[in-house]
Amino acid sequence: MEGKQSVEDVSSATAVFLGALAPGVNGPTWNALKGAFFMLGVCLCAMLGLAFSSSDSAMVLHVTFLVLITGILFFLLSGFLAQTGLVTVEHQMQEIGLAPSQADKTSEKNK
Repeated sequence: MEGKQSVEDVSSATAVFLGALAPGVNGPTWNALKGAFFMLGVCLCAMLGLAFSSSDSAMVLHVTFLVLITGILFFLLSGFLAQTGLVTVEHQMQEIGLAPSQADKTSEKNK
């Protein structure tokens, strides 16, 4: 039973890893994706500022296109998750067989 981890002490990194392996999207995975999109947005805004300062219209057009693609992808992901909803880390752990079973929980309570 040492290999099985209780549901209460699952770290965010483990929850993101479980989100990559199990069906559905859990809260920590969605927060990590929002953080990645935020950092991508910051980098693209900096690139857009540099493109405007260099007065290169082709570069401004390309970076604006990248910003548009990123915004559309984030909007579509948000809409998809609004329709499907998030799953819990506990449910994902049960899906891939990492959660302790009910028999294990009752035997731990009786000790």
